[in-house]
Amino acid sequence: MSSFVMTASEREEFLSGVHVGVLAVERAGRAPLAVPVWYDYTPGGEVLIWMERDTAKDRAIRAAGRLSLVAQDENPPYKYVTVEGPVVANDEPPTREQALRIAGRYWPADQATAYVDSALGEKSILVRVRPEKWLSNDQSKG
Repeated sequence: MSSFVMTASEREEFLSGVHVGVLAVERAGRAPLAVPVWYDYTPGGEVLIWMERDTAKDRAIRAAGRLSLVAQDENPPYKYVTVEGPVVANDEPPTREQALRIAGRYWPADQATAYVDSALGEKSILVRVRPEKWLSNDQSKG
């Protein structure tokens, strides 16, 4: 029986690709918060998520201190990578370059610049997560 599990380099390459991530965070007395997010990841580095301070996402992340993020390919052959880890920073805003890199993964350059110019502000924070645990599945390996 063959394994659908990706190698470390395959899963890091997949996560570094352009996918809308789904963030999952524990919440006391409620179901986990699960919301789509834009993110950035370079193999061997941290997962970076740009968001606004004092949102439901921010409050849940601060309370839990850790999160999971899943990225998937919805087209056959199906693939996904889930990464889990501690939040190592969430108090500083992203630099303009970090914000442009994240937005630029999802928009053409001119639209990314316009988005950053309108959205980067005093409530912006950059959440940095250190990957500790991974799950993966690549149906093309079957």
